[in-house]
Amino acid sequence: MATPSVILASTSPRRQELFALLQIPFEVVAPQVSEAFSRHVAPVDQVQQLALEKAQSVAARFPAHPVLGGDTLLELDGEMIGKPQNAQEATVILRRLQGRVHRVHTGIALVHHHAHFSRTAVDTAIVQLKPLSDKEIARYVATELWRDKAGGYAIQNGDWLIEWIEGDYLTIVGFPLRLVVCLLRSCGIPLPHPLSHILKKIPYSNQSRFQPHRENDFRQDSS
Repeated sequence: MATPSVILASTSPRRQELFALLQIPFEVVAPQVSEAFSRHVAPVDQVQQLALEKAQSVAARFPAHPVLGGDTLLELDGEMIGKPQNAQEATVILRRLQGRVHRVHTGIALVHHHAHFSRTAVDTAIVQLKPLSDKEIARYVATELWRDKAGGYAIQNGDWLIEWIEGDYLTIVGFPLRLVVCLLRSCGIPLPHPLSHILKKIPYSNQSRFQPHRENDFRQDSS
């Protein structure tokens, strides 16, 4: 019996682009959840919960399909930072982040009701932004590249913003493929090609500028 196609519960073009590299048949269905987070929940738990809620919202409508959800947020001084809603918020966030180290948490959840499968995992990367003047921040915000980005920036076009990273480049993009593949395999969904070959096809030209991926450095929860 053929495995039902995976559903990606995400409207993010970056997640869709990266999942397509796996060459696993998939469909896209927008999740119907609020992305608001609670200040009383630890960031790594919050990001997993949001990813799970996205996956569950779609899995409830398509119980025969494995459903993958994801979420990304930043942590600075113990405070969670999500996506800016407007240019003013983007400016405020970037002023806080400039010249400082912060953490990027990406949670991934896979839910397949017919297989009684539900699992979440999270990976964390560390980012140091360069010192930025108000003029540089204003120039960046004017490009509108901050839109739909946790923390108001994207590593794939932010070379001049970022000093260094520690961890998985794709965690900062918002879709760590190693973690995704681990969850897929644990649900019995194989890859048609070796992961090492897939990772060579990542379409971001500046990835080689940063450190290599870490191995097996993420946390999983299952139910």
